[in-house]
Amino acid sequence: MSMQQYSNYTSEDFAVWKILFERQVQNLPGRATAAFMEGLKRIQFTADSIPNFEETDPLLSSCTGWELTVVPGIVADDLFFKLLSEKKFPATTWLRKMAQLDYLEEPDMFHDVFAHVPLLTNKPFVDFLQALSKIALRHIDDAWAIELLSRIYWFTIEFGLIQEEGGLRIYGAGILSSAGETLYSLSNKPEHRPYDVATILDTPYRKDTFQEIYYIVDSYEALYASIPEIEEELAKRIKKGTVISLS
Repeated sequence: MSMQQYSNYTSEDFAVWKILFERQVQNLPGRATAAFMEGLKRIQFTADSIPNFEETDPLLSSCTGWELTVVPGIVADDLFFKLLSEKKFPATTWLRKMAQLDYLEEPDMFHDVFAHVPLLTNKPFVDFLQALSKIALRHIDDAWAIELLSRIYWFTIEFGLIQEEGGLRIYGAGILSSAGETLYSLSNKPEHRPYDVATILDTPYRKDTFQEIYYIVDSYEALYASIPEIEEELAKRIKKGTVISLS
């Protein structure tokens, strides 16, 4: 694996990080899950400094035993899930340009690191992430199974909402890295549904627009507790798919 070349960051990189960080930090109180806000403090991210993985790793490891692994961009499913199963979170080290502040097709470091890493300090959350990855590895040669599992990942890790004492909160990194979707996801425009494994497995998603449906978990413990149901419901759909393909 390559390493983060911290000395290569430009003044534009630092300016972009600062703008994105300050904008989101203003948006998130009362909207982001308490676990994210707490995690942000524990791993000591600030507006004035792009995270240095050599400094972040020990802080993250002391919380949950996880660490960051540098990847060039989107990686193949088998490597992605293998890293997650080993408590290694794949993260890019490049930042979007000033002209791309609001939308990127491919996740950059602000998405991968700012939006994902704070929650990696939460034990039940990372236990869910690791367990889901181990299921994926067992089915890595079955494209249909991986597609179904990617729906779970999409509607939880990337675009999940959680019900907390203060109200509905965001924990999905795809929302937490987007100023626009942070406000939209909690509004009355999209549909909000209770987290339901069977429904999510049967729900395709789109990457090119805000989500029309968000699923709400009651707790990270409940999310982790849904792993056996994910395995069970996945097995049903694989079996059904096999029957269809044979007929």
